[in-house]
Amino acid sequence: MAALSLDEEVRLYTTNTEREKYESLATLYGIIISLDYLERAYVRDSISAAQYSPACTRLLGQYKTMLKLVSAEMDNPAALHRLKVGVPATVEHATEQGAETAKWVAETTQSFITFMDALKLRLRAKDQLHPLLQELMTGYSKFKASAEWEGRGKIVQWLITLNAMKASDEISEEQSRQLLFDIDYAYHEFFSSLGGGGSGTKAP
Repeated sequence: MAALSLDEEVRLYTTNTEREKYESLATLYGIIISLDYLERAYVRDSISAAQYSPACTRLLGQYKTMLKLVSAEMDNPAALHRLKVGVPATVEHATEQGAETAKWVAETTQSFITFMDALKLRLRAKDQLHPLLQELMTGYSKFKASAEWEGRGKIVQWLITLNAMKASDEISEEQSRQLLFDIDYAYHEFFSSLGGGGSGTKAP
């Protein structure tokens, strides 16, 4: 048995394919650690929402790209939650962004209507629904009162569900009906909270 030299460099790979795999894993790990630090910095008010949002969006995009190449286990809870939800915390949670303007109300109302129309037109694929729901959540989160609305939890849960799917995957007919019901409830709750009348949809 050949003696092991402590001065000899230990190689993790012997082929170009293995080298690329380890480099990809190292890049993925770097993204996860960066996202974990970013989440903790935002929670501690070390960075502003304006700094946090674009950085988080960029890291999420980089992670999804790298994930197509490798798979790995994680032990970074803050980053894991952000990757699971798939949107920045400024979208998931209500933020202080100034007065609630008529423009925000109009844009959020349109987002609700557009998403519900998409479901009624039988759009079912993740790549058809997720962008619309993310846009809806972005507008919805501009309202500070939304932190207390019951519909917020429903929207976040559907974002998590869609985010876990492949782009071409489709929700079932049963899921579509429940999603429409939940979004309609959130819409009526949103409208009522603004003094626009109406009430949340009641379960059948």
